[in-house]
Amino acid sequence: MPAVDSEVAAQRFLKSTSAVQGWVESHGYKGYEPFDGLSSPLRALTFRNLLAERILQQAVRQSPINIRPLIGIKPLDSTKGRGMMAWGYLLLHRATGEADYWKKAVDCLRWLDTQKSTKYEKHSWANYFDFSSRGGSYSKDDSIIVWTSLIAQAYLEAFEQSKDEWFLSIASSACDWIMSLPREQTDRGDCLSYFAHGQESIHNANMLGGAALARAGRLTGRQDYADAAREAMRYSCLRMLPDGSWWYAEEDQYHWIDNFHTGYNLDSLKCYIDYSGDTEFAGHLTRGLRFYMDHLFEESGRPKYYHSRPYPIDIQCAAQAVDSLAYFGAEDPESLALSVKVADWTIRNMQSRSGFFYYRKYPLGITARTPMLHWGQATMFKGLSHLVLRLSGKSGRPGSEVAPAYSGVGQHTQ
Repeated sequence: MPAVDSEVAAQRFLKSTSAVQGWVESHGYKGYEPFDGLSSPLRALTFRNLLAERILQQAVRQSPINIRPLIGIKPLDSTKGRGMMAWGYLLLHRATGEADYWKKAVDCLRWLDTQKSTKYEKHSWANYFDFSSRGGSYSKDDSIIVWTSLIAQAYLEAFEQSKDEWFLSIASSACDWIMSLPREQTDRGDCLSYFAHGQESIHNANMLGGAALARAGRLTGRQDYADAAREAMRYSCLRMLPDGSWWYAEEDQYHWIDNFHTGYNLDSLKCYIDYSGDTEFAGHLTRGLRFYMDHLFEESGRPKYYHSRPYPIDIQCAAQAVDSLAYFGAEDPESLALSVKVADWTIRNMQSRSGFFYYRKYPLGITARTPMLHWGQATMFKGLSHLVLRLSGKSGRPGSEVAPAYSGVGQHTQ
């Protein structure tokens, strides 16, 4: 790939980042989501039958036209969306030093503190809508390890930039919730469950939880976090396929390989190695990144959904790709160049003039333009922010650019 002009590219992507940021803020951090179909009053017609609920949910999700306003679905808050926005603001604060990014990040994190699930004592976060899938259903009160782990990472990022113990206390509370989850215990590692009310072993969920525990373990000195993180990584790394890929999960019904979940896995494994210092799985990381780059992107930079076929072209795949490849870009110029290529393709083909990113592209030129909140806007904002940081050259560990004006425990949480 050609060399990247970092300064020019950073300014180009900062312009796009500011556009999507403006859209999200002007809409009060609310929007639609792919799986919000059960928020419709039409749900009453399913009589809570799982198959009927799945049909309704998928009809809303797959429609190239946004039918939500027609069936009573309103834009909702999103805890994961707010968490991704907070993380993006923090990365831009690290890249630029601008105080406004810090203020907005703290506002998001304070809001998230008030939106923790009321079902659990410790901090954890859920959807704002009920959800049904082939694996079963869960309600908007049921916290999810994916959401909780990613939001915990935003709090840990804020702590590393500020050394404010309040952020660390929230992250530790979230990690305590992760530690309380059921685990599939095997002689090749233990898998953290997707949610609290039963065991559901999913690789990206397990690894995201392990990454948050590893980072928090390093910052708190909690050996139990570190031990659980290692077991989680053992479970997923020892089940990596020979070509360097992962199934979504080990059960036959989950045997697919997709773009954004692979990105989650790679991010999590890198985070684990960086914070634990444990290099046993470094070879898995190298093989996984190689598979990812070789099989989940087209020459143009267009992200494929599955390793075996491209469609639908999904904004979450693009967002996670920009983010993951930027993360590896500090040590791997090829990853950084591919992140730039994916970002350029996505901005050209999927960003509207009003700043938001389209949801999906289908064959025959069909585009689903629905502006999802976390799935597209917040994740693209965070991914582009990460890329701007990498291109700025300030790509050291998160605590390396602490702003003196923000030091002091509790100073900016009042």
